[in-house]
Amino acid sequence: MSTPRLTALLAGAALLSLLSGPAAGADAGYFSLQDFPHVPKIDAHVHVHGDASHFMAQAIADDFSILTINVDYPDFPPIPDQERAAASLRARYPGRVAFIATFSVEDFQSPRWAQEAVAQLKEAVAQGAVGVKIWKNIGMALRDPDGRYVMPDDPRLEPVYRYVEAQHLVLLGHQAEPLNCWLPLKRMTVRSDREYFTEHPQYYMYRHPEMPSHETILAARDRMLAAHPDLQFEGVHLASLEWDVDRVAGFLERFPQARVDLAARLVHLEYQASRNRDKVRRFLIRYQDRVLYGSDDSYGPDDSKPEAVADVHRGWVEDWRFLVTGEVMHSPDFPAPFAGLRLPRTVVEKIYRTNAERLFPRAWAADAPRGRGPPASPGTPASGDSAPRVPGRSRP
Repeated sequence: MSTPRLTALLAGAALLSLLSGPAAGADAGYFSLQDFPHVPKIDAHVHVHGDASHFMAQAIADDFSILTINVDYPDFPPIPDQERAAASLRARYPGRVAFIATFSVEDFQSPRWAQEAVAQLKEAVAQGAVGVKIWKNIGMALRDPDGRYVMPDDPRLEPVYRYVEAQHLVLLGHQAEPLNCWLPLKRMTVRSDREYFTEHPQYYMYRHPEMPSHETILAARDRMLAAHPDLQFEGVHLASLEWDVDRVAGFLERFPQARVDLAARLVHLEYQASRNRDKVRRFLIRYQDRVLYGSDDSYGPDDSKPEAVADVHRGWVEDWRFLVTGEVMHSPDFPAPFAGLRLPRTVVEKIYRTNAERLFPRAWAADAPRGRGPPASPGTPASGDSAPRVPGRSRP
């Protein structure tokens, strides 16, 4: 065989090897964008209501399990309805769906409030809940008759914390808001915050100087955590310290039992990456055992809009692109370009799956069949074509 022909054949074989299979020819220590639908993942922060068959079909197609979180949020269905929907979803998709309970602060001034709240949580746990959510209404909305805001370290909440701790559950805490909430609109770092606080002025603290400061709310949360050193705690939304990964690192150092999730705050990491990518990457690698992936996507109870499922899929793909690849990306939230973090495969597996499995060991039982559900029709498989970032997710 002639040398030129041999060279051509070898070159063709090399090209074929690069193009065949999602990870073929790629560095074995890293995932690629094409790996997205083939890697088991957990979205550990969604809010799914109603039947959600189309949503679950897409989750299965993208190889996602989910943790759907109930919230004492006036824009969501009543808490009993949320619980029934979550328990139903868990039963229909065993090994694929887990859920988090919550409690109502209605009648908080009643002497029986704590007893009734714990009873509410016991019922949810009996239905399969693996944790409890405490929402931002504590610290930002709930007030005593004298006008003082109820803070996360209020003694009246102690029975709830003691129950969570005694049952070896996880407390998910959403206290305060992004720091942008306390800034004028023109100083906010990302567009989605400007839009959210324009549309929800009741939570826009810059316009309410009479309300507690960001520091006051988080200090009360931290006093509660210091009083419960054995409590398993997850500070959702990067523990409301999203503007600086050094601040998140400080929180994790102070509270060894705490974790954080990325839900609705990945855009803030992207913004920081546009300024100092290596700093963000070092943070996620250093705290790789204590960070969980979450989108904060809200879905339902209407399950009839294919575009809603397509938006969820697109957001999942773009989050994967940022964490897994080194591609140059653009966000509608801010003008500067930024590069993906290209985290090592071992780090990605922890953030996307094993950290959630360790924190919630009963949530997605290894021996339970993973729900199959109907075939996926909405959305499309991940491709190498770049798509615009999905605008900011929900804010419950």
